[in-house]
Amino acid sequence: MDNLIPLIEAEIPRLRRFARYLARDMDRADDLVQDALVRAISNLDKWQRGTNLRSWLFVILRNIYINSLRKQRSAPPAAELREDDQALGIAGGQEANQAMREMERAFNRLSEEHREVLLLVAVEGLEYEEAANVLDVPIGTVRSRLSRARTTLRDLL
Repeated sequence: MDNLIPLIEAEIPRLRRFARYLARDMDRADDLVQDALVRAISNLDKWQRGTNLRSWLFVILRNIYINSLRKQRSAPPAAELREDDQALGIAGGQEANQAMREMERAFNRLSEEHREVLLLVAVEGLEYEEAANVLDVPIGTVRSRLSRARTTLRDLL
């Protein structure tokens, strides 16, 4: 199982991105990722070889987040990315910045369910089946939400 540690380490940037989306707070997201990593490493014996490690880690992260919400019973604050945030990538020209702002505004106007499925499938590259597992919904629901999310996003842009 020790050979899984490098594979888990390789997933940390994706876990952080997903946690930032869920928590909408960089510090809280880092805490969620740390908790998820601790839980994953302590439960390595429960991971089944041949299944998707990334999906398994996302499920752990999402469950920790949901459990923390149940404990807090309050809405999370809105996410704010700083200009120097590595998750933003390389800054483009004026047109690229404007396009990113428009995309961000349109993305934020989507429902929570649509934003979540787009993030998992379009950004993180999960297969529909894996996203369904992470979200704990049928695969048909993922396909439907993704289709509606893409259509709505196109209309908003």
